Amino acid sequence: MSVTLLAGTATASVAVASETPAAAPAAALAPNAPVENLIVGYKSSASEASSNSAAADDATAKGKKAGKKAKFDRRLGTGAALVNLGGTVAPAEAADVMAQFRADPDVAYVEPDTRAYATAVTPNDTEYAKQWDLFESTAGMNVPAAWDKTTGSGVTVAVIDTGYVAHSDLAANTVAGYDFISSSAYARDGGGRDSNPADEGDWNATDGECGLGSKASNSSWHGTHVAGTIAAATNNAKGVAGIAYGAKIQHARVLGKCGGSTSDIVDAITWASGGSVAGVPANATPAKVINMSLGGPGACGTSYQNAINAAVARGTTVVVAAGNSNADAAGYSPASCNNVINVAASNRTGDRSFYSNYGSIIDIAAPGGETRRATDTPGTVTTPENGILSTLNAGTTTPGAEIYKPYQGTSMAAPHVAGLAALLKSANSALTPAQIETAIKNNARPLAGTCTGGCGDGLADAAATVAAVTSTPPAPAFENTTDVTIGDNTTVESPITVTGKTGNAPAALKVGVNIVHTYIGDLKVDLIAPDGSVYTLHNRTGSGTDNINQVYTVNASSEVANGTWKLRVNDNAGGDTGKIDSWNLTF
Repeated sequence: MSVTLLAGTATASVAVASETPAAAPAAALAPNAPVENLIVGYKSSASEASSNSAAADDATAKGKKAGKKAKFDRRLGTGAALVNLGGTVAPAEAADVMAQFRADPDVAYVEPDTRAYATAVTPNDTEYAKQWDLFESTAGMNVPAAWDKTTGSGVTVAVIDTGYVAHSDLAANTVAGYDFISSSAYARDGGGRDSNPADEGDWNATDGECGLGSKASNSSWHGTHVAGTIAAATNNAKGVAGIAYGAKIQHARVLGKCGGSTSDIVDAITWASGGSVAGVPANATPAKVINMSLGGPGACGTSYQNAINAAVARGTTVVVAAGNSNADAAGYSPASCNNVINVAASNRTGDRSFYSNYGSIIDIAAPGGETRRATDTPGTVTTPENGILSTLNAGTTTPGAEIYKPYQGTSMAAPHVAGLAALLKSANSALTPAQIETAIKNNARPLAGTCTGGCGDGLADAAATVAAVTSTPPAPAFENTTDVTIGDNTTVESPITVTGKTGNAPAALKVGVNIVHTYIGDLKVDLIAPDGSVYTLHNRTGSGTDNINQVYTVNASSEVANGTWKLRVNDNAGGDTGKIDSWNLTF
């Protein structure tokens, strides 16, 4: 799948019963674009899961069966194998090779290494007075009042994007990053991965250069624009103000010419959050917040989900852009992944921006702006004053002079929330990713306008959210941290006794669940109320994804609050085990 910038546009092992091949994720069933590589996840019991030589032999053998070349390339940070098909092959040919892997009971999943793209629109100008998105009462994010309590100091935010083009308004807040683009042709820097995340430009010289329907375009300098919204230097008498201007930015370059590959992006997620990636030096300053203003069509694949789950388990909050297709975000990735904060874009009047994706999986809205109206000619810039102003570069292909310009997109909305997450983590370092997400959603305010299709809990409010986490204890009132082993084909329970509450539970009871398990597709997870009523939280979805680390919202308004609540977990297959690590209830 191709990933693109979302400023206009951007993009493990689990076991079932041992005799049954693992089901492939829906998004991987039918490649719809030419494929260069496959991502193969082996079950933990398979020799290929730990041995590169075994994985290499397996790739070669399966390629021969399909009449194609297939060669083991490298191990991803998630443990999956990257298999090269010997060049770009047609979707049908890739599907033949994938079918060989899917027929193998030792394979947990296989999916094409798709690409993501940056999506930005290019406008104009500078100065804090033009940053309506930070301070205007109608549709701004109420940021200045939050600065009285926190500016984001002590927090690193990883921008997984096009990399960094030097800008004096960002230099002081930029720490060492990494270039994860493994293809020298797409990287344009003469080599593959290296320690220099410099943005070499993502221009396309001709129509069709990046596939059917692609258009010639100038370089976007997208990652630099995103970074400025998060942490541009502030009170320095120039340019724009960053939301978390006390924080540091770490660029993980994954998007170059023709977007970026899933394999590079999942390795960047792993590394940025402090995980280990073969051949890449350890991250000296792991990020506590990741921003991904990128995406593409298709449901969340196992590769993305495994990398995100692992990042969250390390304590990193993952923020993603919803997408710019004016469609249900459930059809886009990584927007449709679990364990992320999915951000839609709103405009200066407080309506959903005309291009923004929407839907039930949106968590929150934030200013994304509109540099043109929906009825204006695409590609024009008719209302630059209503865009999101940030750091940029004047070069049309390779870097030129530093400038400031407004862009529009969910790519611009996501860094508003990433900046807010950094403010929260700085204000209270004990906050978990789940608590940060809950705080942002619980303290949002209604959009001033309308959001057809659904924009989550409303418009993020920085001041209200920071006040909430600094004035009230963020920890849940009721929690059970005793480990409960989950065996094969067993049902286990973990109780929490609630006392001191009056009346019924709320209509938005928060149930935080942390389950360690290597195949969550085996699991059914239910909340059991004191009267025995059953509320299903998770029902055998996620296929071979590792672990459940998520906050669920349950309408428990018909239940008396006091009494013993239980988390019931049913393992429905053999081959993988785990434990209930902890769970909590927030009333």
